[in-house]
Amino acid sequence: MKNREFESRLTVKQKRVFGAVMVLILIVFTALLCIFVGNPMIKFVSEPARFRDWVEESGIWGEIIFVAMVFFQVVVAIIPGEPLEIGAGYAFGAFKGTLLTVIGITLGSIAIYYLVKYIGIRLVEIFFPIQKIKELKFLRDTKKFKFIIFFVFFLPGTPKDLLSYFIGLTDLKVGYWIFLASLVRLPSVITSTLGGSALGEQKYKAAVIVFAVALILSGIGYLIYTILCRKHNK
Repeated sequence: MKNREFESRLTVKQKRVFGAVMVLILIVFTALLCIFVGNPMIKFVSEPARFRDWVEESGIWGEIIFVAMVFFQVVVAIIPGEPLEIGAGYAFGAFKGTLLTVIGITLGSIAIYYLVKYIGIRLVEIFFPIQKIKELKFLRDTKKFKFIIFFVFFLPGTPKDLLSYFIGLTDLKVGYWIFLASLVRLPSVITSTLGGSALGEQKYKAAVIVFAVALILSGIGYLIYTILCRKHNK
Protein backbone atom coordinates (compact mmCIF):
# COMPACT_ATOMS: atom_id res chain seq x y z
CA MET A 1 0.00 0.00 0.00
CA LYS A 2 2.83 2.38 0.94
CA ASN A 3 4.63 1.62 -2.30
CA ARG A 4 1.53 2.57 -4.29
CA GLU A 5 1.21 5.85 -2.40
CA PHE A 6 4.89 6.58 -3.06
CA GLU A 7 4.45 5.86 -6.77
CA SER A 8 1.38 8.08 -6.88
CA ARG A 9 3.22 10.94 -5.16
CA LEU A 10 6.19 10.49 -7.46
CA THR A 11 3.91 10.72 -10.47
CA VAL A 12 2.43 13.98 -9.21
CA LYS A 13 5.93 15.31 -8.56
CA GLN A 14 7.02 14.33 -12.05
CA LYS A 15 4.03 16.13 -13.50
CA ARG A 16 4.90 19.28 -11.57
CA VAL A 17 8.51 19.14 -12.71
CA PHE A 18 7.38 18.60 -16.29
CA GLY A 19 4.99 21.54 -16.02
CA ALA A 20 7.71 23.78 -14.60
CA VAL A 21 10.11 22.79 -17.38
CA MET A 22 7.46 23.48 -20.03
CA VAL A 23 6.79 26.92 -18.57
CA LEU A 24 10.54 27.67 -18.52
CA ILE A 25 10.83 26.61 -22.17
CA LEU A 26 7.87 28.84 -23.06
CA ILE A 27 9.46 31.81 -21.28
CA VAL A 28 12.78 31.36 -23.08
CA PHE A 29 11.04 30.76 -26.42
CA THR A 30 8.89 33.89 -25.95
CA ALA A 31 11.91 36.01 -25.03
CA LEU A 32 13.79 34.82 -28.13
CA LEU A 33 10.77 35.52 -30.32
CA CYS A 34 10.51 39.06 -28.96
CA ILE A 35 14.21 39.73 -29.51
CA PHE A 36 14.65 38.18 -32.95
CA VAL A 37 11.14 38.58 -34.42
CA GLY A 38 9.07 41.04 -32.40
CA ASN A 39 11.49 43.97 -32.23
CA PRO A 40 12.50 43.88 -35.93
CA MET A 41 8.83 43.50 -36.90
CA ILE A 42 7.72 46.58 -34.94
CA LYS A 43 10.72 48.56 -36.19
CA PHE A 44 9.84 47.67 -39.79
CA VAL A 45 6.17 48.64 -39.42
CA SER A 46 7.21 51.85 -37.66
CA GLU A 47 8.79 52.99 -40.95
CA PRO A 48 5.48 53.57 -42.79
CA ALA A 49 6.83 54.55 -46.21
CA ARG A 50 9.14 51.56 -46.37
CA PHE A 51 6.41 49.26 -45.10
CA ARG A 52 3.92 50.48 -47.74
CA ASP A 53 6.48 49.96 -50.52
CA TRP A 54 7.02 46.41 -49.30
CA VAL A 55 3.24 45.79 -49.20
CA GLU A 56 2.80 47.03 -52.78
CA GLU A 57 5.64 44.84 -54.01
CA SER A 58 4.43 41.74 -52.13
CA GLY A 59 0.82 41.75 -53.34
CA ILE A 60 -1.44 39.17 -51.68
CA TRP A 61 1.54 37.74 -49.77
CA GLY A 62 2.02 41.09 -48.07
CA GLU A 63 -1.53 40.89 -46.75
CA ILE A 64 -1.10 37.29 -45.57
CA ILE A 65 2.21 38.09 -43.85
CA PHE A 66 0.67 41.14 -42.18
CA VAL A 67 -2.18 39.03 -40.76
CA ALA A 68 0.48 36.61 -39.45
CA MET A 69 2.31 39.56 -37.84
CA VAL A 70 -0.85 40.68 -36.04
CA PHE A 71 -1.49 37.07 -34.96
CA PHE A 72 2.02 36.89 -33.53
CA GLN A 73 1.63 40.23 -31.73
CA VAL A 74 -1.63 39.13 -30.08
CA VAL A 75 -0.23 35.78 -28.89
CA VAL A 76 3.03 37.30 -27.62
CA ALA A 77 1.16 39.83 -25.51
CA ILE A 78 4.15 41.96 -24.51
CA ILE A 79 4.60 43.25 -28.07
CA PRO A 80 2.64 46.51 -28.61
CA GLY A 81 -0.14 46.36 -31.18
CA GLU A 82 -0.59 50.08 -31.87
CA PRO A 83 2.28 50.38 -34.40
CA LEU A 84 0.84 47.51 -36.42
CA GLU A 85 -2.63 49.04 -36.50
CA ILE A 86 -1.31 52.46 -37.56
CA GLY A 87 0.97 50.81 -40.13
CA ALA A 88 -2.01 48.85 -41.50
CA GLY A 89 -3.96 52.08 -42.09
CA TYR A 90 -0.93 53.71 -43.72
CA ALA A 91 -0.08 50.79 -46.02
CA PHE A 92 -3.50 49.31 -46.84
CA GLY A 93 -5.92 52.19 -46.23
CA ALA A 94 -8.52 52.46 -43.48
CA PHE A 95 -10.94 49.75 -44.66
CA LYS A 96 -8.53 47.00 -45.73
CA GLY A 97 -6.15 47.84 -42.87
CA THR A 98 -8.97 47.42 -40.36
CA LEU A 99 -10.16 44.18 -41.98
CA LEU A 100 -6.69 42.56 -42.01
CA THR A 101 -5.97 43.68 -38.45
CA VAL A 102 -9.26 42.26 -37.16
CA ILE A 103 -8.62 38.93 -38.93
CA GLY A 104 -5.19 38.69 -37.27
CA ILE A 105 -6.58 39.69 -33.85
CA THR A 106 -9.43 37.16 -34.10
CA LEU A 107 -7.14 34.26 -35.08
CA GLY A 108 -4.66 35.18 -32.35
CA SER A 109 -7.43 35.45 -29.76
CA ILE A 110 -8.78 32.00 -30.66
CA ALA A 111 -5.26 30.54 -30.34
CA ILE A 112 -4.84 32.15 -26.89
CA TYR A 113 -8.22 30.82 -25.76
CA TYR A 114 -7.31 27.21 -26.49
CA LEU A 115 -3.70 27.52 -25.30
CA VAL A 116 -4.85 28.82 -21.90
CA LYS A 117 -7.54 26.11 -21.72
CA TYR A 118 -4.85 23.50 -22.32
CA ILE A 119 -1.92 24.88 -20.25
CA GLY A 120 -3.79 26.88 -17.61
CA ILE A 121 -2.80 29.84 -15.46
CA ARG A 122 0.92 29.07 -15.79
CA LEU A 123 0.78 30.33 -19.36
CA VAL A 124 -0.94 33.56 -18.27
CA GLU A 125 1.72 34.16 -15.61
CA ILE A 126 4.44 34.15 -18.28
CA PHE A 127 3.11 37.45 -19.63
CA PHE A 128 1.35 38.98 -16.61
CA PRO A 129 2.10 39.06 -12.84
CA ILE A 130 -0.36 37.21 -10.62
CA GLN A 131 -1.42 40.52 -9.02
CA LYS A 132 -2.72 41.77 -12.39
CA ILE A 133 -4.74 38.58 -12.78
CA LYS A 134 -6.21 38.96 -9.28
CA GLU A 135 -7.34 42.49 -10.15
CA LEU A 136 -9.80 40.95 -12.61
CA LYS A 137 -11.89 39.42 -9.81
CA PHE A 138 -14.71 41.79 -10.71
CA LEU A 139 -15.21 39.77 -13.93
CA ARG A 140 -16.09 36.66 -11.95
CA ASP A 141 -19.63 37.89 -11.27
CA THR A 142 -21.34 35.11 -13.21
CA LYS A 143 -24.68 36.93 -13.45
CA LYS A 144 -23.20 40.03 -15.08
CA PHE A 145 -20.08 38.49 -16.61
CA LYS A 146 -21.08 38.67 -20.27
CA PHE A 147 -22.28 42.24 -19.97
CA ILE A 148 -19.20 43.41 -18.04
CA ILE A 149 -16.72 41.73 -20.40
CA PHE A 150 -18.60 43.19 -23.40
CA PHE A 151 -18.44 46.66 -21.85
CA VAL A 152 -14.73 46.36 -20.95
CA PHE A 153 -13.78 45.14 -24.42
CA PHE A 154 -15.80 47.87 -26.10
CA LEU A 155 -14.04 50.59 -24.12
CA PRO A 156 -10.79 51.89 -25.62
CA GLY A 157 -7.79 52.01 -23.32
CA THR A 158 -8.52 48.82 -21.38
CA PRO A 159 -5.79 46.13 -21.12
CA LYS A 160 -7.19 43.83 -23.80
CA ASP A 161 -4.04 41.71 -23.99
CA LEU A 162 -4.41 40.79 -20.31
CA LEU A 163 -8.14 40.23 -20.72
CA SER A 164 -7.55 37.98 -23.74
CA TYR A 165 -5.42 35.65 -21.63
CA PHE A 166 -7.79 35.85 -18.67
CA ILE A 167 -10.78 34.73 -20.77
CA GLY A 168 -9.30 31.25 -21.16
CA LEU A 169 -9.50 30.83 -17.37
CA THR A 170 -13.26 31.41 -17.40
CA ASP A 171 -16.26 29.42 -18.66
CA LEU A 172 -16.95 31.84 -21.53
CA LYS A 173 -17.87 29.96 -24.72
CA VAL A 174 -15.54 30.30 -27.69
CA GLY A 175 -18.35 31.62 -29.95
CA TYR A 176 -18.98 34.62 -27.71
CA TRP A 177 -15.24 35.13 -27.36
CA ILE A 178 -14.84 35.34 -31.15
CA PHE A 179 -17.63 37.93 -31.19
CA LEU A 180 -15.79 40.00 -28.53
CA ALA A 181 -12.38 39.68 -30.19
CA SER A 182 -13.55 40.54 -33.69
CA LEU A 183 -16.45 42.98 -33.51
CA VAL A 184 -16.64 44.44 -30.01
CA ARG A 185 -13.04 45.69 -29.97
CA LEU A 186 -13.46 47.11 -33.49
CA PRO A 187 -13.77 50.80 -32.42
CA SER A 188 -10.28 50.83 -30.86
CA VAL A 189 -8.80 49.30 -34.04
CA ILE A 190 -10.61 51.72 -36.36
CA THR A 191 -9.23 54.82 -34.62
CA SER A 192 -5.66 53.60 -35.18
CA THR A 193 -6.14 52.55 -38.81
CA LEU A 194 -7.98 55.79 -39.61
CA GLY A 195 -5.08 57.78 -38.17
CA GLY A 196 -2.59 55.71 -40.14
CA SER A 197 -4.61 56.13 -43.33
CA ALA A 198 -4.71 59.91 -42.84
CA LEU A 199 -0.92 59.92 -42.45
CA GLY A 200 -0.55 57.87 -45.62
CA GLU A 201 -2.68 60.38 -47.54
CA GLN A 202 -0.66 63.24 -46.00
CA LYS A 203 -3.74 64.60 -44.26
CA TYR A 204 -1.74 65.53 -41.20
CA LYS A 205 -4.38 67.72 -39.56
CA ALA A 206 -6.94 64.92 -39.78
CA ALA A 207 -4.38 62.45 -38.40
CA VAL A 208 -3.67 64.70 -35.41
CA ILE A 209 -7.40 65.04 -34.70
CA VAL A 210 -7.97 61.26 -34.93
CA PHE A 211 -5.04 60.45 -32.66
CA ALA A 212 -6.04 63.16 -30.18
CA VAL A 213 -9.61 61.83 -29.99
CA ALA A 214 -8.28 58.27 -29.64
CA LEU A 215 -5.97 59.36 -26.81
CA ILE A 216 -8.79 61.10 -24.95
CA LEU A 217 -11.15 58.12 -25.36
CA SER A 218 -8.41 55.73 -24.23
CA GLY A 219 -7.80 57.85 -21.15
CA ILE A 220 -11.51 57.84 -20.31
CA GLY A 221 -11.75 54.09 -20.95
CA TYR A 222 -8.76 53.33 -18.74
CA LEU A 223 -10.17 55.53 -15.97
CA ILE A 224 -13.52 53.68 -16.07
CA TYR A 225 -11.68 50.34 -16.05
CA THR A 226 -9.60 51.39 -13.03
CA ILE A 227 -12.72 52.50 -11.14
CA LEU A 228 -14.40 49.14 -11.92
CA CYS A 229 -11.37 47.24 -10.60
CA ARG A 230 -11.15 49.25 -7.38
CA LYS A 231 -14.88 49.18 -6.73
CA HIS A 232 -15.30 45.42 -7.12
CA ASN A 233 -11.99 44.39 -5.53
CA LYS A 234 -12.86 46.14 -2.26
